[in-house]
Amino acid sequence: MDSPLIILQITDPHVFPKAGVIMEGVNTEESFHQVLKQAHHKHKDINTVLVSGDLVQHPSLSSYQRVYKILKEYPSPTVCLPGNHDNFDLMQQVINTEQINCNKQLIFKHWQLICLNSKKNKSEAGYLSISELDYLQQTLQKTAHLYTLLAVHHHPVPTESLWMDTMMIENSDALFSLLEAHPQVKAISCGHIHQEMNIQRNNIMVLGTPSTCFQFKPKCSDYTLDDTPPGYRIFKLYPDGHLESTVHYLN
Repeated sequence: MDSPLIILQITDPHVFPKAGVIMEGVNTEESFHQVLKQAHHKHKDINTVLVSGDLVQHPSLSSYQRVYKILKEYPSPTVCLPGNHDNFDLMQQVINTEQINCNKQLIFKHWQLICLNSKKNKSEAGYLSISELDYLQQTLQKTAHLYTLLAVHHHPVPTESLWMDTMMIENSDALFSLLEAHPQVKAISCGHIHQEMNIQRNNIMVLGTPSTCFQFKPKCSDYTLDDTPPGYRIFKLYPDGHLESTVHYLN
C-alpha cells in the first residue's frame, strides 16, 4: 500500500497574551508546546498540522504572536481555523505566512483538507453561514475527484453532554444535507468539545479531538472537568480513500 498522507490535528490551546498563565490547573501555553513536541517526535513524517480553533483564550495580537512563535518551531506547513474564543480578523493579521496561515483549502495528490468557519458572532454556539455553505458546495463540486477531510471548530453532532450540546453547530442538518451529494467527504473533524469522539453519520466519520490543555468529562449534564491529559489526533489518509485516525495523549 502506498504511504499515507499524515495530518496532525491539535485544537483548543487557549494561549494567553502572557506566558505562565494557569487555567483550570493547566499552563495552557506550556501544554500546547509539549503536545507539539511529543507529536513531532513520535510521528516523524507529518505532512500538515491542522489547528482547529480556540488558538487563544483572550484575542489580542500578542496572544496570536505567542501561538505563531510556537508553531514556527516546527517545519510542517500549518493551517489554522477560528473557534468561538478567536477574533478571526486579528488572527489573520498574525497567522498569515506561507508556512503558517488560515487557508480554507489544502490540496494534496489524492486528498484535500477544507477548513470551515463555524464561529457565530456574540455566541459560544456554532453556525455555518450561507456563504460558508456555498463555498463548501462549490469547492466540492470542483474537486469531486479528491477524497475530502472537513475541519471545523464546533461539533456537528451531539456529544451527549447537555451543557456542551447547547453550543454545537446550530444548522448542522444543512451541512449533512449538502454532503449527501458529495460522497468524496470521508470525515469531519472538530475541536471545541475538549474530549475524544468518534461517531458515524451518513457514512461520514465525525471525530472530536481532545484539547492541548484540559479536557471535559464526557456525557455530563453540567460543566465538568476530566483528569485526561492533553492530547492530539493523527490522521493517515491513503490514496484509495481509506483513512485511519488515532488519538494520542501527552506522556
